Amino acid sequence: MRQPDFSVDGWSLEDGEDYHRRAPATFPIPDLAVRQILQPGDFAKLIFRIAVDSAEEPEAFERMWVIVRERTPGGYLGMLDNEPSAIQQNSEFWEGSELPFEPGHIIAVQQASAESRRLASRPAPIPWAR
Repeated sequence: MRQPDFSVDGWSLEDGEDYHRRAPATFPIPDLAVRQILQPGDFAKLIFRIAVDSAEEPEAFERMWVIVRERTPGGYLGMLDNEPSAIQQNSEFWEGSELPFEPGHIIAVQQASAESRRLASRPAPIPWAR
């Protein structure tokens, strides 16, 4: 499955493990074993690099929650559970956008709720272009 690409999609995912390696005392992340066993409905927090229409700052970084929809051979397919504040609302990347991600992208996790399990089982409002 194709991973998000900044030049193609206007956004991409940051490597959470890299952030942790650079500042382990101030940037903790869950153990790899925890990041590898998420189930549909669980939440994963990811760092998004997003292109913005600004000459001074052409990109923004946002930490946002994603609901795990399914496990894939390389990680997960999830659905954005936040609205990015760095960009104007559009039809391609907004709350409900489906996206692939890997355990290395995850910087925090939260257990599923009844509502998130229900949302994970429904079709994504904005499907990923596989």
